[in-house]
Amino acid sequence: MSRDEIPVYTGIYDMGNLHPVTIAIIAINVLISLKGFNDYSFFEKYKFNIGGIRRGEQIRVLSSAFLHANTQHLLFNMLSLFFFANAVIYRLGVVNFVIIYAASLIVGNLLSYYLHKDEYHYSAVGASGAVSGIIYAAILLNPGMNLYLFFIPIPIPAVIFGIGYLLYSIYGMRAKNDNIGHDAHFGGAMGGFVVTLLMAPYLLQTSLLMVGLLSLPIIILFVMIKLGKL
Repeated sequence: MSRDEIPVYTGIYDMGNLHPVTIAIIAINVLISLKGFNDYSFFEKYKFNIGGIRRGEQIRVLSSAFLHANTQHLLFNMLSLFFFANAVIYRLGVVNFVIIYAASLIVGNLLSYYLHKDEYHYSAVGASGAVSGIIYAAILLNPGMNLYLFFIPIPIPAVIFGIGYLLYSIYGMRAKNDNIGHDAHFGGAMGGFVVTLLMAPYLLQTSLLMVGLLSLPIIILFVMIKLGKL
């Protein structure tokens, strides 16, 4: 089973109080994941699985993003959402935050489906696609934000982190030497990137260079797909 994880990190953006919608999303993820931990048939029925989706079980595209492989996997994703949710909510509002989360979730799993459509046994779970979209949205909306990885004690400019994260995802998609759903990460970030620009087109004027830099890994991915390198 492929399992997607992203590292835990924090930004210097003032996170303030956790918004009720973030609490609700975290609660849903926790409750459904706990159900999956304790009910194998439930987990198998709702995980992302190419064979199941091709049999007409499209619900897996959505439901799999609320299941997690284990407690650590769940904790990583929910902590990441906790750290970045307010950076999007306070700039775009609650409704747009939910739209970005949902769109990133769907785009992440659709990219996974496209890249693995002939692998009937391919499976994955996790909210990392949706969370990656929120992180990329936060970077777009807060270009001066710095991030701190727990194992690197120096601030990392958010733009550099975003580019590096997606380039590493491309490497992971090509190498296929771990159990991480890099394609869902990338698709989720791509969904967050596009939807955020649609909601905040002013970024194309105020932060054009940053937008261009963040789009480079996406362009590289499409070129590689076109050339059959993935």
